[in-house]
Amino acid sequence: MSLVVVGTMAFDAIETPFGKSDKIVGGAATYIAWSASNFTRPVKQLSVVGGDFPKEELSILEARGVSMEGVQIKENEKSFFWSGRYHLDMNTRDTLDTQLNVLANFTPVVPDSYQDCEFLMLGNLVPAIQLSVINQIKNRPKLVVLDTMNFWMESALSDLEEVISKIDVLLVNDSEARQLSGQYSLVAAAKTILEMGPKYVIIKKGEHGALLFNGDQVFFAPALPLEMVFDPTGAGDTFAGGFIGHLARTKDISFENMKAAIIVGSAMASFCVEKFGTNRLRELTKVDIDNRIQQFKDLTKFEIELSS
Repeated sequence: MSLVVVGTMAFDAIETPFGKSDKIVGGAATYIAWSASNFTRPVKQLSVVGGDFPKEELSILEARGVSMEGVQIKENEKSFFWSGRYHLDMNTRDTLDTQLNVLANFTPVVPDSYQDCEFLMLGNLVPAIQLSVINQIKNRPKLVVLDTMNFWMESALSDLEEVISKIDVLLVNDSEARQLSGQYSLVAAAKTILEMGPKYVIIKKGEHGALLFNGDQVFFAPALPLEMVFDPTGAGDTFAGGFIGHLARTKDISFENMKAAIIVGSAMASFCVEKFGTNRLRELTKVDIDNRIQQFKDLTKFEIELSS
């Protein structure tokens, strides 16, 4: 049984108050694969790239146990490209350029070897494409996780609502949760979204941690205070990769284990922001990851005696 990841493999050009990158490898599925492959293999990738996408990038990921059978390579076309500039708070950004290129006519095809999918991670992408993948998998996976964004809420809401009705876990940030639900309170927002179909809702709050909702159960995970954040571009996707990677490794989708998965995802995201693009993720060792997860455990561990 395996993990299947759907999403973009692309190029980014990023400006932050702390530096600027040239065109670098990015894309939701790229970050998810780099992150998840620390915990489970194989990671079966579904994406599309142009002939300009570095073949060595595909080879490096394959060496990490990422299957590229579901990645379409359109040699005569260009890969998806996004350019953005972050504000000083590193939470808001302006899109400078978006070039869909190969993504404009992307029709994913799920290979037969991916039909053993037990865990399906739908990275941020056109909802119709996400839905197409769900419909192509013959046996429902044990867990389907969806990441999305406000752009699809504005431009493809009916398709997005259909996808949300078919998944188990929805990942959104706080502003997206409010937009999707029409509720300002995040507790009320989560309750409204849960009524749309998913069993779990994870609301990411950037440097302020993440919330997990399941029925009346709520869990809050803090974010690790970092001295320097260089590039938050792939943090959400890296979080998703750590989250689904932990669940796929343990094969346990209980609420208690989802709490652990959120800590793992948060730890991976805290690495991602330390350098531009996927550079920090490429350097990580198991010791690095274990130590970072321990830091998260220590961050919230306390004992208190209640007065009688």
